[in-house]
Amino acid sequence: MKDMSARLLKERTGEGVDAWNRRIKRERLDDEGALRAWLTKQGVTGYAQSLLVMERFGYPDFLLATADELIDGQYADRPKLRPIFDAIIDAASGLGEVTIQARKTYVSLVSQRRTFARIRPTTKNRVDLGLRLEGRKPGGRLQPSRIQETMQVQIELKAPDEVDSEVLGWLQQAYDENG
Repeated sequence: MKDMSARLLKERTGEGVDAWNRRIKRERLDDEGALRAWLTKQGVTGYAQSLLVMERFGYPDFLLATADELIDGQYADRPKLRPIFDAIIDAASGLGEVTIQARKTYVSLVSQRRTFARIRPTTKNRVDLGLRLEGRKPGGRLQPSRIQETMQVQIELKAPDEVDSEVLGWLQQAYDENG
């Protein structure tokens, strides 16, 4: 996340994080609102702006955590769901080149091109697997997704053995469409 935001900042402004940090220090902006307003006037918005605010005022704990710490945190109060997550990750490892990106509340599975699936422990009894399947309508085990707008459908999983050949087929299709 930090690297992507830094790249966007450099692409959009021609200056990197260090140069912007020096400019911000010279401005002596002591509160987040003033810094955001000043950055907006400089044409720095979105992820790039958030990065510079965090550079000045500190990063939240979840951005400093390792992937393992984030995933452990997601399942800390629902350990019986962790085997479902592990089964999905095991299945994804056989698809091809897959990057696992952990966030505070979910994990993204990313092909060389883009995110093709998201895993989220939604309740104490269920893990949702969101899939990016273009034009796929909900039906059968595929439900309308509540995970993210790019994930059109999701599969609700309540036990590791539900990560079966049908789920593996949908996961493979999502990977192939987005790889």
